[in-house]
Amino acid sequence: MDEMFRLFSLLIGYAFGCLQFAYFFGKLKGIDIREHGSGNAGMTNVTRTMGFKFGGVVFLLDILKAMAAFFVATIVFGDMGDMFSGTSLAGLYAGFGAILGHNFPFFMKFKGGKGVSCMAGVIIAFDWRVALALFVISLACLIIWRFISLCSLVIALMFPVSMVIFRAAFEFGTVYATEMIVLAAVIGVLCWFQHRGNIVRLAKGEERKFSFKRRK
Repeated sequence: MDEMFRLFSLLIGYAFGCLQFAYFFGKLKGIDIREHGSGNAGMTNVTRTMGFKFGGVVFLLDILKAMAAFFVATIVFGDMGDMFSGTSLAGLYAGFGAILGHNFPFFMKFKGGKGVSCMAGVIIAFDWRVALALFVISLACLIIWRFISLCSLVIALMFPVSMVIFRAAFEFGTVYATEMIVLAAVIGVLCWFQHRGNIVRLAKGEERKFSFKRRK
């Protein structure tokens, strides 16, 4: 039973991740967000399609659902997950599950978002120092290059790296330390996979730059 907390944490996270706020807000506006813009059920496409206010709300809610999954699993399986100063392996698995639920919701034929907002929520819940550092880095990338996708890729790449740099509220001698770093790397790899089309467009110079103005 001690090892089953990983699976149950993933399931808890997946349930939270399936709360598809981009899709729900689109329905309130009488549209299917997957049929507009990039076809992605995420914050960037909502912003471009429905405006900055809707995009901001979706971004916040997607962050919160991942944080909620993290903390619920931490509370339920804290002892099993061997908590380190408020950080638990169970919470990180639940965060990963939330990203999976967001990206591949069963009721939307597994076509959701790219999981960046959820990844941000996981990072915030995991360690505020890591979150702050990555926020500054991503903001600088956005200001300089204005590519949301590039910011997302940088965050995904730096998540496991920053865990090592900041030690992410746990000691490397603990039994689950390596597993946490590997799981963060898996989350990063999934993010890059979801952005494979963006990577190709960035390489070709065809990626659209982000604008706060609503696209017609």
